[in-house]
Amino acid sequence: MKVLVIGLGGVTNGGKTTLAKQLGKQLPNCSILSQDDFFKPESEVEIDEHGFKQYDVLHALYMEEMVASIRSWMKNPTGSCVSTAESKSTPVNLKSTEEVHILIAEGFLLYNYEPLNEVWDKTYFLTIPYEECKRRRSARVYQPADPPGYFDGHVWLMYLKHKREMEENTNNIVYLDGTKSEEDLFSHVYNDIVRELETRKK
Repeated sequence: MKVLVIGLGGVTNGGKTTLAKQLGKQLPNCSILSQDDFFKPESEVEIDEHGFKQYDVLHALYMEEMVASIRSWMKNPTGSCVSTAESKSTPVNLKSTEEVHILIAEGFLLYNYEPLNEVWDKTYFLTIPYEECKRRRSARVYQPADPPGYFDGHVWLMYLKHKREMEENTNNIVYLDGTKSEEDLFSHVYNDIVRELETRKK
């Protein structure tokens, strides 16, 4: 059974989840896994010297479990616990690729954990500028809520740090402009994946 594992990473509030869901509705045999589902309980998340909970770091996540979930899906896409997206009818041009099973893993720290970098077939990374990211973040409700100064004092600093590390250690990432319309982003990634599927049926 052929599989295609896609990483959809990027900055917080960059549009990862929205794009993953859109792709899941249009691609055949597509499952979606969210890194957010692997956060440790709040009681296990460390606190820095400023009193900020360290959520935007690898050790706030059960990364080994995430890798295990992806590996399990790769061995048995139809029998794993990863949720399968409810796709619409398969477009005619993709009928011949229906034997390929697709996994989209979306998250903010996908490419900074070496065992994960061994599974990707395609990798994407959504970026948005500081001001837009801060605006979007402030408009969302988090549990627990962001304390005052959390975005500047932790979230954005960790994003920049991890992005630098990613750029130093990872190749072949396709960068996406998260300020573009949802339609443009979907079209770009969808067409790219379709081309990949076409090469795999040859």
